[in-house]
This record gives sequence, C-alpha cells and structure tokens, in this order.
Amino acid sequence: MSKDFNPENHILLEQALLKLPQQQMRQNFKTSQRYLERDLTFLNNAASEALESCNNGKASPDDSLMQLDVIISRLQGLKRKMVALQTEEDVLMRKSKARIAHLQALYSINSLDDQDYKKWNRIRMNRLLADNILRNGYTETAKALIEADPEIADLVDLEVLIQCKAIETSLRDGHTEDCLAWCQENKSYLKKAKSSLEFEVRLQQYVEFIRAGKTIEAIMYYRKYLVPIADEHLDSVIRIAGMLAFSTPEELESPYQDLFSPDRWQKLADSFVATHHQMLGIPMPSLLQIALSAGISALKTPSCRVGNHPITFVSNYNSSLCPICSPELSELAKPLPYAHHVRSMVDPEPVMLPNGRIYGRQTLLTFSDKAGLPKGRVRDPTTGDEWDEKVLRRVFPS
Repeated sequence: MSKDFNPENHILLEQALLKLPQQQMRQNFKTSQRYLERDLTFLNNAASEALESCNNGKASPDDSLMQLDVIISRLQGLKRKMVALQTEEDVLMRKSKARIAHLQALYSINSLDDQDYKKWNRIRMNRLLADNILRNGYTETAKALIEADPEIADLVDLEVLIQCKAIETSLRDGHTEDCLAWCQENKSYLKKAKSSLEFEVRLQQYVEFIRAGKTIEAIMYYRKYLVPIADEHLDSVIRIAGMLAFSTPEELESPYQDLFSPDRWQKLADSFVATHHQMLGIPMPSLLQIALSAGISALKTPSCRVGNHPITFVSNYNSSLCPICSPELSELAKPLPYAHHVRSMVDPEPVMLPNGRIYGRQTLLTFSDKAGLPKGRVRDPTTGDEWDEKVLRRVFPS
C-alpha cells in the first residue's frame, strides 16, 4: 500500500454509515420485545380464563369456542407483526453488510491511482449527493440517481430521510399530527434523552386553538395533554394558562407575543430534525457539506478575496481563478478557517509580478528565455505582459 493512501483517513467520517442501521435494528428489537410482552400477557390471561371457565362449567361450548377464536386471532395478529419486523430486520442486515463491504473495499486498494479507488470514490460521491438531495426534499431526483447507480441503493437511507422531510414539511406548514405520531412511536427515546420536543409541539397545538378562538377546545387540550406533564415543564404550563384570560391574540401582552410568532413553526421543524438525526446518529450537516467544507478550508488562504479575482498562485498550471473566490464557493468559504500549510505547494523562491500574479523565479525565467526575450526581461505566462526583471518581488505565500 502506498504511503499517500491511508484507508483510515477515508473512513473518519463514515461512522454514521454503519450507525444508522444499528440504531434501527435496536429500535426494531425493542418494538418486537414490546409486542411480545404485551400480547403474551394477554394470551396467558385469556387462556387461563378460558380454562377456568371450562373446568367450572361456567362457559358453554360456544362461549369456549369464541374465547379460543379470540386467542387465535390475537396470535395471528402477533405473527403478522413479527413477520413484518423480521422482514425489516432482513433489509437492515442487508444494508449493514453492503456498507461494511463498501468500507472494507478500501483495504484492498494500493494507491490513489488505482481504478478500484476511482470506482469507490464515484460510489461515495453519488451516495453523498443522494443523501444531500434527500435532505433538501428532492425525492424524485434522489430516486433517479439511485436508479442510475444501483450500487448506492443500500448505502442511502432513502425511507428514513423521506419520512423525516415529510414531517419537517408538515411542521413548517403548520400541522402537528405527523410529528406527534412520531413522538408517540419514539416516546421512550424522548423520555430518556429528556427532550422537550413533544411538549413544544403540544404547546403549539394549544396556541393554535387559542389563535382560532376555540377556548373550550384549548381548555380540554390543556387538561388532557399539558397538565399531566406539568411537573416536567411547570413554569411553562403555569405561564400558558394565563393566555386563556385574553379574548384574542392581539390583546396578549409582550410575555405571550413570542408564542404567536410564525417563526415558532420553523423552530419546531428545526428542533424535530435535530432530535430525529440525533436519535438515529445522522450527522448534521450532511456528509457532503462536511467533506466540501474540509476541502474548501484546505484551499482557503488569507489572499482569497470574496467576489474578486484574487492573487493567483501558478506553478506548472495555468489557472486564472481561485476556486475559493469563485461565486459558487465564496459564500460557503466565508465562515471557514484558513488552511494550515506545513509545506508550500508553489515553486521554490516564489516572486510576484506587478499585476499581482505569483510564479517561481526559475519557472518565470525559463519561460521568458524560451519565449526569446532578452536577458533581464520577463513575461507573464498567462497574460503575456512584459517587465524588467528588477520589478520582481520576493513573496512568502502561506
């Protein structure tokens, strides 16, 4: 294996690729355990009652048959649930195997020039693109990309991200039903993580009742859903009770104005996405953004100028535009740190021409000599401008 290729460097950001299926399998196991405990308790009690009724002669043969039908029906329902969970488990196992194989393939690559590495890199790029596209809600585009490259089908969490985006969109549109259903499915995690997501969503539903002038519905909702959790959110529960004393939202004083702000829906959506991704081990932001930020930071220097053509560093390549200062990447580069270069990538003894371009002194002199210029004159290989050699200024680019 070549010195310049280290598989460990490539899998630093890939923990989430393996973590999400594991989290889903853990949830799958807990769900099956809950089904078994609940249904087996019911079945044991029902079987004991049927047997006791039959032995005591309290139940007729028809009643006994009806009890047996109920037990059989419950068993069939349990079987259907367990089969569905087993099918989901098989899918998750297949995805885990595919992801392990994808990462394991790195250890059979010898250098960055191998065709196998180019293939692996293409698969990773398509996977990161599909993931980023899904996070932004372009489901059909992501599906088309997966169809075009079937090798990434088991490497992209299609269903999970589609469900997350659907709930996020419903919250941004002012609907709480989907999010509350998700909270009920993952109640144990939210309780363990001490998340206030469900309370905030129910609080928003309560606010909407008041906004619509449905005072009776607001009171009933308050008693049913907010009072039972008053101990956990005592200050908030006491505070929002005072909202009922006002007839319209316009009459609410400043302590309540924030609850009627349209921005609350956006904050709820962002809070849901953060909670969802934290539960499943999905990184925020997407891996594509993380990888792109790392690449941008590696190229960013103090000489970069947003919106302008910067001083261009030219070695053996003719490049007239720094990618970090391009319109496409300049906004992304603004908050990122400068690169820390421990080794210069420009030619030895770099010098700067009056137009701001930088070249290695020997490279510039060799080019000028081949261009037929008299001794003491130099020419810019990019623009063709000529100057006296005395104008060259030594620089020390970072």
